[in-house]
Amino acid sequence: MSLTTLDAADRSPNRLARETSPYLLQHAHNPVDWYPWGAEALARARALDRPILLSVGYATCHWCHVMERESFEDAAIARQLAEGFIAIKVDREELPDVDHVYMRALQALTGRGGWPMNMFLTPALKPFFGGTYFPPRPRPGASSFSEVLTAVRQAWQHERAEVEAQAETLYELLEQGVAAVSARPQPPHARVHSMALDALEERFDATHGGFGTAPKFPQGPLLQYLLALAASGQERAREMLLPTLRRMAEGGVYDHLGGGFARYSTDARWQVPHFEKMLYDNAQLARVYAGASRLSGEPRLRFVAEDTLAYLLREMHPAAAPDAFASAQDADAEGEEGRFHVWTLAQLQASLGGDAAAAATLYGATAEGNWAHGRNVLERRDPERVRKALGLEEPAFAAWELSVRERLYAARGQRVWPLTDDKVLADWNGLALRALAEAGRLLEREDLVAAAARLARFLLGTQVREDRVHHAWREGVLRPQSYLSDQAQLGLGLLELHAATGDAEWLRHAQRLAEGVMRRHHDAAEGFFDSEPAPTLPLRARDLQDGAVPSGTAAACELLLRLSGPCGRAEWRDAAVAALQRLGELMERAPLGVPALLHAQLLAELGADLALPAPGGETLWALARRSLAPLATLLRDEPEAWPLLEGRRAGEAYLCRQSACELPARDEATLRAQLQELHPGVPAARD
Repeated sequence: MSLTTLDAADRSPNRLARETSPYLLQHAHNPVDWYPWGAEALARARALDRPILLSVGYATCHWCHVMERESFEDAAIARQLAEGFIAIKVDREELPDVDHVYMRALQALTGRGGWPMNMFLTPALKPFFGGTYFPPRPRPGASSFSEVLTAVRQAWQHERAEVEAQAETLYELLEQGVAAVSARPQPPHARVHSMALDALEERFDATHGGFGTAPKFPQGPLLQYLLALAASGQERAREMLLPTLRRMAEGGVYDHLGGGFARYSTDARWQVPHFEKMLYDNAQLARVYAGASRLSGEPRLRFVAEDTLAYLLREMHPAAAPDAFASAQDADAEGEEGRFHVWTLAQLQASLGGDAAAAATLYGATAEGNWAHGRNVLERRDPERVRKALGLEEPAFAAWELSVRERLYAARGQRVWPLTDDKVLADWNGLALRALAEAGRLLEREDLVAAAARLARFLLGTQVREDRVHHAWREGVLRPQSYLSDQAQLGLGLLELHAATGDAEWLRHAQRLAEGVMRRHHDAAEGFFDSEPAPTLPLRARDLQDGAVPSGTAAACELLLRLSGPCGRAEWRDAAVAALQRLGELMERAPLGVPALLHAQLLAELGADLALPAPGGETLWALARRSLAPLATLLRDEPEAWPLLEGRRAGEAYLCRQSACELPARDEATLRAQLQELHPGVPAARD
């Protein structure tokens, strides 16, 4: 599908036509006189003394599409905006710092957030009013967008003092929120992980897996934290992790034809998804499923990990960057959410003939439909019942199901495909790099490791300048912004690629990015900031809570903790530990919101380095490489190449904590015992 499908192609393009963001290009032929975020728009607002409408969304956002059709394609709305406002469009994925600052303002105003986000700012960029989706006509409890524009303009013209006062009050709240991070320093409690498990158990859905009720999100950072806890011997973590992964893989939130997970489930059973697919979800979930398959030995978990990565490798490469990954696939096709993915019974019969009835049973499809209007979201709840009904042994049943999947996938491929947002984001690709490398080594899939290496070369050659990682690239255009998450997630991906290959090149690149983290994003008194100082933003962004991805601070702490030993940089560990020591109150109060911080804290408490000087020791290296060891960082290079390797003998393995090493392991049994002590929850036979 074209990135700029237009209902009004004869209109003159606005300023957004010069942009590269697929989301901004979707609005390039609106009658609205849009500006991109930048100096031109801000200067214009000051010169005309007009309020700013800041409208933030992303290319695969369903309600963003709805509001565009209803309001931003409307000529009367465009006139209202032209007469009273400076209208700015922002892609939240391209400028996450802008999105973060004003989303916090929206949440302070309304108690909730979401996209599209429509905020009204003074020319000094201070927010004073806002909301998410505004309907085209009034509804009970909701004004129309036109009414909102009229009210805001009148308030700006006739109640200016009150508007300015509201803006100042809200701005002070935002400033206090940033300052509060360091105003209440409190070290993590000695039982912080047990306390987190207590809180998680209260929210755990023992029937359907996951946490809380509908809607349910995959929560990749939380699942990764549970995996690390389970590996460290916490049985309670294992008892929440594995049922959640099983239930998610059964429901419609998982694509049983093409692989990969949708953004979230609208119900508690993981049955009906919001059909949008995000790179960050699928990268994190592939990694969790690969690790959990080694933890449990369950073949289905391995299948889901490999199937999810196969989806990314098959469908998510931008044409202009075949070694990198696009950011998302839309929920909508032909203007309707889910149209690409759902099936009627008649469509199954047309595609499968005599196999349709059994396939309908396998995938939970009925004539009435489990979704709407006779259409079905495919699930896979009870394959054993179908296998027995067909009278097939397991290998034959697997072959039959594969044939069904391939035929249905081919038939689905003849439909109008959802839009793919093909911009390349460094931090999300860093997550994918880590997933490919880790799954490749754990599952002994060298093709996945090779794909990770190709991705790393693209990112290093295209989005890294010296020690700064640029956030967004599309079709040869590199955006100037750089964020903490980009630096840290790409660094962690490179570190994992070193673990998968033993190639020290990747470790050296990771070290350089860690140096950039400390130079550009660290403040000794404040901790880590997500963004570098920006003249166009009133506040420097910092968000400690995980959203769908780990916070920049958590990722930076993990990177510095993992690299401090191999690189002999004790000050990096000190910086990470100091940041974590200030955040104990947050870890205790909101563990579901900061699992990546808790994961970094677990690493600070229990983490170790596994150094294997080369050459030689190939059997030890092979054992270490395929081991599920989330609390260990692998280092493989010639003696004397890194501080941690100095004085170590080639062909031996050294398990070290803060540079203090145990006696060397010279055989597999000794190394296995050391890894078992570090990760008692991982069955020894699976190492």
